[in-house]
Amino acid sequence: MSEFTVYSIPGSPFGRSVLAALEEKGASYRFAPVAPGTLRSPEHLARHPFGRIPVINPKRAARMDQVMNVNDWYLFHGVGNVIVYHRVVGPRVMGLTPDEAAIAAAMPKARAVFGELAQLLGEQSYFAGDAISLADLMVAPAVEFFTHTPEWSELGAPHANLVAWLTRMQVRASMKATTWERLTELAQAA
Repeated sequence: MSEFTVYSIPGSPFGRSVLAALEEKGASYRFAPVAPGTLRSPEHLARHPFGRIPVINPKRAARMDQVMNVNDWYLFHGVGNVIVYHRVVGPRVMGLTPDEAAIAAAMPKARAVFGELAQLLGEQSYFAGDAISLADLMVAPAVEFFTHTPEWSELGAPHANLVAWLTRMQVRASMKATTWERLTELAQAA
């Protein structure tokens, strides 16, 4: 039995990159071809909620990478860089007034992203299982920003597991030592 299953369209440079990396490492894998034009099919959306390729089976390391990519491509792009910017960063750093239309336009994607993060977390303590990983350390600061917005009640409340995970993260020494307020103090003392 293969350790990795890679779902991709033959000829995809993204799929090829993953397959080449597995070849370089001598890792056991199975290629599962995805037909062009089926990325929005229910079957493929069950594998990747945003209809992308390649998709790799959800082992611990693959899950960590998956969550980190959700953070980079979906939580930040079009969600955090809009809602957090208009609600937190812009007003706090530059004295800007939030653009309510931009925030409203970002909310459908935000709901999808928070729903997917909650689904990926499931009943685990952390995104890759029982131990903290880079995924948790990347996603927690981004998600924590949303707790300072009125949108948090809509984005966090439906996902008790995500709220509980964030609470676990916020009490960690690493998170307490790196708050915006703490880093501002360190910057002023430098």
